[in-house]
Amino acid sequence: MLTSARHQGETRDAVITALFKGLADRSRLSVLRACLNEPRCVSEITEVTALSQPNVSGHLACLWDCGLVEREQRGRRTYYSVPEPRVRALLAAAEDLLVEVGDRVYVCSRYHPEHQT
Repeated sequence: MLTSARHQGETRDAVITALFKGLADRSRLSVLRACLNEPRCVSEITEVTALSQPNVSGHLACLWDCGLVEREQRGRRTYYSVPEPRVRALLAAAEDLLVEVGDRVYVCSRYHPEHQT
């Protein structure tokens, strides 16, 4: 986590917000989830997520830049994985929380304007 004094307060909140914004993108989240349990190459992730190859590659670049995935060259292919157990724990905690509040989040008009009455 950010430890220097200059990264406290608003800057820390800004970085946390950026992390959640990155995870809030549905395509990026599906790419991340595709790599959770086993290393996968771009073509495998494309197949699992039904996203285009350029889209998957772009999301993987973002996830790699942010340190959320690792990559390993195997011959001509690059395999991506999520070695950080806290990423898995964060996604599991979100799933657990949604058991309690998922229906309310789904119909929240602040997040889903189409659900406004």
